[in-house]
Amino acid sequence: RHTMAGYSVEERAAPHSLEYRLFFKDAAGQYISPFHDIPIYADAGKNVFNMVVEVPRWTNAKMEIATKDPLNPIKQDVKKGKLRFVANVFPHKGYIWNYGAIPQTWEDPGHKDENTGCCGDNDPIDVCEIGSKVCSRGEVIQVKVLGTLALIDEGETDWKIIAINVEDPEADNYNGNDVRRMKPGYLEATVDWFRRYKVPDGKPENQFAFNGEFKDKDFAVNVIRSTHEHWKALIAKKTDGGEINCTNLTVSDSPFCCGQDCAKATVDAAPPCKAANPIPPEVDKWFYYQKN
Repeated sequence: RHTMAGYSVEERAAPHSLEYRLFFKDAAGQYISPFHDIPIYADAGKNVFNMVVEVPRWTNAKMEIATKDPLNPIKQDVKKGKLRFVANVFPHKGYIWNYGAIPQTWEDPGHKDENTGCCGDNDPIDVCEIGSKVCSRGEVIQVKVLGTLALIDEGETDWKIIAINVEDPEADNYNGNDVRRMKPGYLEATVDWFRRYKVPDGKPENQFAFNGEFKDKDFAVNVIRSTHEHWKALIAKKTDGGEINCTNLTVSDSPFCCGQDCAKATVDAAPPCKAANPIPPEVDKWFYYQKN
């Protein structure tokens, strides 16, 4: 399908089905894992990171890198046997940024974060990309880090990195603490979104470390680097990753490294691509409720 930064994606099964998977290929057309084989850095000297877009802005389907599947394709999250869509909590519509993850990072559930006192959420680190373009699912973009928010989600540390696509026309004007000046209200809306997005599902409001204050760019980059170190231990089998699938094609010193034949067999075993299933009508419902 479409190509971005040398990467392309291949859909299997029907979007909005339990079987749907979005597999990744490199520039040579070889299958890869977006979790393990896309480098963390696009430009290490400038602290520009690669980001895998899981959820385009304004959409509701909770798509994520399938950390427990071979090759870690993107799939839709499932809760209690049903496909997961995030609610529209007024005044928001779906996700209010392009949402995704930085590859080669892992929030280790066995590691207590010194800043938050909570362990990691067992996923790659999350990114909210605030540029003007609506990205597509599976797109790999290069982002400049601007800060981070520490969500405490059901007792786990779940860092949310705030970043902007380096190709955004305004990217050069952002150097960390410029978001409030350039996009007034966006950071406050981000806290509001994460605080309340699970309330329509009957969950309590989410909590934050640091009273919901954003930490700066340097702090955010250090958090990303520490999750990269945890990933290195995972992929080298120095940390027990439990059910996480570490099959990769490019980390040559990893005991989980496999060949293209094995990767192709994984994709070939998935059902063929089909037309998307309709999105259930209740996904478009608005939820209004008074703030506490």
